[in-house]
Amino acid sequence: VAGLVLFSGFPLAAMSPRGVDYPFDEPLDTDEGWAKSNRYYWLRDWPGFVEFYFSQIFNEPHSTKPIEDALGWGLQTDADTILLEEDPAYTDPTVARELARRVRCPSLVIQGTNDAITDPGGGADLAAALGARLVTLDGAGHGPAIRDPVRSNLLLREFVEDGTGARESTPLARRWTRSLARRRRALYLSSPIGLGHAQRDVAIADELRKLHPDLEIDWLAQHPVTAVLEAHGERIHPMSAELASESAHVTAESSEHDLNAFQAIRRMDEILVANFMVFHDVVTDGEYDLVIGDEAWDVDHFLHENPELKRTAFAWMTDFVGWLPMPSGGEREAFLTADYNAEMIEHVERFPRIRDRAIFVGEPDDIVPDDFGPGLPSIREWTERHFAFSGYITGFDPAPLSEGREALRHELGYRPDERVVIVTVGGSGVGEALLRRVIASYPDAARCVNGLRMIAIAGPRIDPAVLGAPAGVEVRAFVPDLYRHLAACDLAVVQGGLTTTMELAAARRPFLYFPLRNHFEQNRHVRHRLERYVAGRYMDYATSAPEVIAEAIAAEIDRPVRSRPVETDGAARAAALIAPLI
Repeated sequence: VAGLVLFSGFPLAAMSPRGVDYPFDEPLDTDEGWAKSNRYYWLRDWPGFVEFYFSQIFNEPHSTKPIEDALGWGLQTDADTILLEEDPAYTDPTVARELARRVRCPSLVIQGTNDAITDPGGGADLAAALGARLVTLDGAGHGPAIRDPVRSNLLLREFVEDGTGARESTPLARRWTRSLARRRRALYLSSPIGLGHAQRDVAIADELRKLHPDLEIDWLAQHPVTAVLEAHGERIHPMSAELASESAHVTAESSEHDLNAFQAIRRMDEILVANFMVFHDVVTDGEYDLVIGDEAWDVDHFLHENPELKRTAFAWMTDFVGWLPMPSGGEREAFLTADYNAEMIEHVERFPRIRDRAIFVGEPDDIVPDDFGPGLPSIREWTERHFAFSGYITGFDPAPLSEGREALRHELGYRPDERVVIVTVGGSGVGEALLRRVIASYPDAARCVNGLRMIAIAGPRIDPAVLGAPAGVEVRAFVPDLYRHLAACDLAVVQGGLTTTMELAAARRPFLYFPLRNHFEQNRHVRHRLERYVAGRYMDYATSAPEVIAEAIAAEIDRPVRSRPVETDGAARAAALIAPLI
């Protein structure tokens, strides 16, 4: 064994934090609190014990996710099985202390001061018996490896590299540059969930370079965002290859036109931890003046959880604020979203120095008229106090496209005598069901609309060959500069994603939009914004059979567009807010 790392002091710690010490093998006249740690209660209500026990392991505020995970693990077994492995020698401190003295490899003990399972002093006793280093985590409970994963990861790596001699014997060559000899450098993180962030982020990067011509930008990004960045000649950091796929996770969480976005992101915690560790390595080794995070949830969350790790200025951007429950989630989801919002509020107000600039991509009126949860502030009021507003960022100027629309159609291969319907569902694989249904509507729609041409864009994650398009429907994969096709079309049929719908609003084109079921952002935040702009026609996927979609296509394709104009200076406004940080 090269090394030994132990979290919490068991088995040398007394089980004292329980308060009252109940006998394990005797029937009790109470089931309250630690009386649940009893053979007879286990056999009577194993789930009740597991739920209580893990609420004590993860006693830190806002620990709903690790408690739920641990409850799932605990219910994979039962009381009868656990009772079979009860061995007094295992919990005998005398035996454990003797075994500890025989350990010869380097060792590390990590102990939380708020351990509610065992006496925190057991960590010090165990470290002394091992002759090991002791790291104390103030405020942490019994499960810091799960509840404080970033700090635990860093301690583990430090121990592996230093404590076990695993670091390379020959130090790597290093280079350091004096501060005034350094060029301006920024690390840009663009959310990979959909392609919309990439378009606006490239536009902001271009505006930043106008303000700082010597600015170098590295992108820490993953597919499909990298496809957009490469098309614009941007420089992708090589460590991007180490990022775990968020888009693949989101696709795996979806079913037929259904994605609970809040729960999907909540269940993405392991991916977010892994990707934050990649980010931490990049900023530790790089000499960056600024990090820009466009909905880089991992970076924002874990910097607030580990504020000592902040190394450079940080600009945070988002186009929505506030996790909102969907009706199907019931009281439980309402509780969870409020808890997540409360944690975010506590983070931001306790550590305002983490976000050097917080930018809302939109205007105050674009914010939903909701509260963060019971007893929590209004989302709009709080956001106005903590964010600057850039206005919406399309990433392109719609005026030349509208004025030269006939020339644009000719350039894109669209004839004057045909009516072009673009069907697109974004950069993830979530939209396949909608693509199939809209494609199936084509024969009925073509009978109602003369010269109808439908172009279905599968995106980078859906195989066009599996869609089975009939004659008259053209299926394409990834299309660079999709906004130009949207500006040229006669009608678009899309999901409820903000970027595509706002590009259509900016180009003043009619469109049908189908928010994903249980997707709080599309159904609440995006729909609110589109209604403010008087843009698009909302459609319910569950009640929209192909013939209903065909009727809607025929009704909307010639309807005059009366939407409000979309601001065109958003990228420049965002860049002006960010530039002073460099």
